[in-house]
Amino acid sequence: MSFTSLGLSAPILKAISEKGYSEPSPIQAQAIPAVLSGKDVMAAAQTGTGKTAGFTLPILEKLSQGDQVKPGHARTLILTPTRELAAQIAENVETYSKHLSLNSTVVFGGVKINPQIGRLRQGVDILVATPGRLLDLYNQKAVSFKQLEILVLDEADRMLDMGFLRDIKKILSLLPRQRQNLLFSATFSDDIRMLAKGLVNSPVEISVSPRNTTAETVEQLVYSVDKKRKPGLLTKLIKENDWKQVLVFMKTKHGANKLTKQLDAEGISAAAIHGNKSQGARTKALAHFKDGSVSVLVATDIAARGIDIEQLPQVVNFELPNVPEDYVHRIGRTGRAGATGKAVSLVAADEIELLDDVQNLIQQHLPREIVEGFVPQNPLPESRKLRAIRPKKPRNFKSEKFEHKDGQRSADNSRGHKPKSKNPRHQNGGSNGNNAKTGGRKPNPNRGKSQSSDPYAASR
Repeated sequence: MSFTSLGLSAPILKAISEKGYSEPSPIQAQAIPAVLSGKDVMAAAQTGTGKTAGFTLPILEKLSQGDQVKPGHARTLILTPTRELAAQIAENVETYSKHLSLNSTVVFGGVKINPQIGRLRQGVDILVATPGRLLDLYNQKAVSFKQLEILVLDEADRMLDMGFLRDIKKILSLLPRQRQNLLFSATFSDDIRMLAKGLVNSPVEISVSPRNTTAETVEQLVYSVDKKRKPGLLTKLIKENDWKQVLVFMKTKHGANKLTKQLDAEGISAAAIHGNKSQGARTKALAHFKDGSVSVLVATDIAARGIDIEQLPQVVNFELPNVPEDYVHRIGRTGRAGATGKAVSLVAADEIELLDDVQNLIQQHLPREIVEGFVPQNPLPESRKLRAIRPKKPRNFKSEKFEHKDGQRSADNSRGHKPKSKNPRHQNGGSNGNNAKTGGRKPNPNRGKSQSSDPYAASR
């Protein structure tokens, strides 16, 4: 099958050809006709299979045949969980639309909002956004959705994990009911399916790989090592194997910064990317990693979403993730589009349960090795037998607190500390009509009693 058989116009086919693509990937071959048909779509595909082009190409085709966008409006909205992923999608949209008379922009937090307001007021055919910044812009009347035709939720599982559910529901309430809905993700958990019931209508479901599986093109290996000796082992592996481009995953921002300094001290060029870094620093680090001036990029799981590097050869799990599904996302950064890759995990004895969880998820035991000179004093215990995977019980979202990870916050939370007189949630009557005298909150049983003179005592 070729792209010419999928119903795409000459300008888009020309852009695809200039990118060097000749045949669609499995997810593209199924998703492009489904989106062009106008139906709602739910698609699950591993990272690196080309799912971004699976929805951007048919969207561009549909928009190129429609009405011109009005000032201050958007015809398509693509929601993503992280800034890096938003920037990556926006770059793909710009590449594929280079021969079309369509315009697009991307908005996310961590940068000045006024330039984004200026671009939106001109009107955009495709708007790529993170939820919090989008709501901020809407509240400033910088964008209208009255002309919106298509909504895309990309990496929906990660948006849920990051606490964006409340923001997503707010955004959905602002959109016209008559629209096409597309959900694209690396995986679709039971939680996502439950949430999708109220969003998509008789969707076309597409899945090009079994759930929570790893690509066959990725060689996976476990190195047993004591925790304190992990930096030394990583240094040895990089130098002896002459690794030129390595993506290293850490669980914490502090750990990422510390490892970066240790590698720099050993003469290995490294940079860290995580939520505490400014957007400018994150963009710069990623650019240097892509052009080869930085050999090692140390990243946290959330910041790594959106890192799209062709033929990335090495991924290292310096620490195994607490959530086993994140292992699949991590190693999906290598072995993309049929290329081969290698995923190495440095595992200490106290991480055996995390390793067992990963192996049980992917239903295979990973081979182990011990490097000479790094024999662990605390040997890694034997792995437990693989167990049958039981379906997880969907989460009760109503009882959860939705707090944003990775330093992001919703537009709702960003207004949470305004004076009571300026915050409608604190005014009498409340938004829900309950406890009218207390603005929707339960009466304080200690009201009237002696209070501390410290105005910040309640927050300590």
